[in-house]
Amino acid sequence: LLRTYGFGDPAMILEALQKLHATAESRNISPTARERLDRLVPLVLMAVRRSSNPATTLTRLTPLFESIAQRSVYLALLAEYPAALEHLIKLCSASPWIAAYIARQPILLDELLDPRTLYSPPGPAELETQLTEQLSYLSEADLEQEMNALRHFKHSQVLRVAAADLTGVLRVGTVSDQLSAIAETVLKAALRLAWNNLIGRHGEARCIDAGVDRPAGFAIVAYGKLGGLELSYDSDLDLVFLHDSRGEKQLTTGPKPLDNQEFFARLGQRIIHLITTITPAGKAYDIDARLRPSGSSGLLVSSLNAFAEYQQHHAWTWEHQALVRARPVAGSPATREEFSTIRAAVLSRERDEVSLKQDVRDMRERMRRELGNREPDRFDLKGGQGGITDIEFMVQYIVLRWAAAHPLLLSSTANCPLLEIGAACKLLDPHDAEALCEAYFAYRARIHALALQEQPARVSEGEFRTHRSKVVDIWRRLLEA
Repeated sequence: LLRTYGFGDPAMILEALQKLHATAESRNISPTARERLDRLVPLVLMAVRRSSNPATTLTRLTPLFESIAQRSVYLALLAEYPAALEHLIKLCSASPWIAAYIARQPILLDELLDPRTLYSPPGPAELETQLTEQLSYLSEADLEQEMNALRHFKHSQVLRVAAADLTGVLRVGTVSDQLSAIAETVLKAALRLAWNNLIGRHGEARCIDAGVDRPAGFAIVAYGKLGGLELSYDSDLDLVFLHDSRGEKQLTTGPKPLDNQEFFARLGQRIIHLITTITPAGKAYDIDARLRPSGSSGLLVSSLNAFAEYQQHHAWTWEHQALVRARPVAGSPATREEFSTIRAAVLSRERDEVSLKQDVRDMRERMRRELGNREPDRFDLKGGQGGITDIEFMVQYIVLRWAAAHPLLLSSTANCPLLEIGAACKLLDPHDAEALCEAYFAYRARIHALALQEQPARVSEGEFRTHRSKVVDIWRRLLEA
């Protein structure tokens, strides 16, 4: 019958159907669910038949149907809304990552009902409005519901970005901007939830600073991909937590007062818990806090004074390179501003050109030794010679070398805007800056596409040869001359 209907690989499709049938049998689904599944499967087959890869698409869909076999409301949704089923098959045919993403979170099927929102991700302001409204309906005492709301919000918004990405609605830079905005929105909400919870228990953190009694502030600083507005679909969040408590009487005001350092340590721990803990809705993000002063051995939350002291007198060059991509993404305006002031002061230091070049080259070589590609016939888009990391290191060198004379280099944390500033300040040939940006966007576009295919960020050795040779040539002229 499958062959009669034109399926090119009937054995593979039959195997997927038998697997689904066996799963339904083993889970002893209800008569209603069985009836809905029996009604849905033929509709799926006829819709899948019109896709470019029917057997592969059905194989990708099978885990989803297995996960919703006992949730008959989702079976009914797909059977009763042909357009939703069409969108599901279209997306899963194009991306195994999306198929797996929806299978882990079947609630995302609701997003398929309205194509106007499915392929139109909201901007930053609308994201914050939506999440704030969703959380407003929940009791502050129901932590699990709040955590699930954060996760549902993140998953649904990322799905919209992926759908728009696959259909060509978003450019590569916009994809990362959207993903970064989603992460920032979740971080701001998690900070607000954690802050309100601790304030309710221990009161407000305050201090007497230079004779003035004031509230103590807190900030979340993003490093790495989020800091540089380069987030991809499965990126971790590299975060540093800072507070501005100093002076005398650094205590909370509640009936159970805490030392401010303890208060902010608990705040950081709670934020991490809210975001990384696995709940029935999965987790929002993985968080890496090892870029804080002194790494894993240091305090989870540092004071701004301690952070400034470390950066000015103890940090290695590679830590200043990381600071190039650091920006505050949540917290009190005063604390965020003070961090930016410290960052500017550190990055604007006069540096010896020869020593700086050597430090940057040494760190890059160390990364190649420890993280280098073990497949000689493949090009690692991130870490390979002439890849994204080389471009990032050149940008960081430019900032560290010339920010003292050209403060405009402190105005951005993103690679291509900094390259454009470097060219405008005549620190870099405009043609070189353009070549680096072209390579950078080409690599990132491919990384996004590979992520949606659940493939590592590696391509054949001969691909991107022109971009790679230009990047390597500019590296030699900039850092080895």
